[in-house]
Amino acid sequence: MTLLIPVKILENGVGLDLPSYATAGSAAMDLRAAIGGSLLLHRHERALVPAGIAIALPVGYCADIRSRSGLAHKNGITVLNSPGTVDSDYRGELKVLLVNFGDDFMIERGMRIAQLLISKYESVGWEEADSLEETSRSSGGYGSTGIR
Repeated sequence: MTLLIPVKILENGVGLDLPSYATAGSAAMDLRAAIGGSLLLHRHERALVPAGIAIALPVGYCADIRSRSGLAHKNGITVLNSPGTVDSDYRGELKVLLVNFGDDFMIERGMRIAQLLISKYESVGWEEADSLEETSRSSGGYGSTGIR
């Protein structure tokens, strides 16, 4: 069963493809840059790039905005607050906070700049406890399980 999510195409997104899966096995959809022309992102610079759409996620779902592996590996372009979480009650334009860790990079209108992963989530509450169940790891933190 496919979850249908209402999407509003904003003025700056007219003419761009909606987020879509690159392959049949893709978990995330590609988001595109809904900019007027091109945007030069200098080394160590960040930019909030609009995606040209707003969505209405059902309660119990969220969307994560993630880096595209090819842009990150080949050009050093990544989502700065990755993953950026879109809550079910947000109705504004999706935007992608990109940062450039490589050489100057030109972002063009319609370029695939990030991935959007839709997920179910559970709401939780807290139950205060005097102790927690022991595990084989217990309080072993960073590096406690080694690298192999």
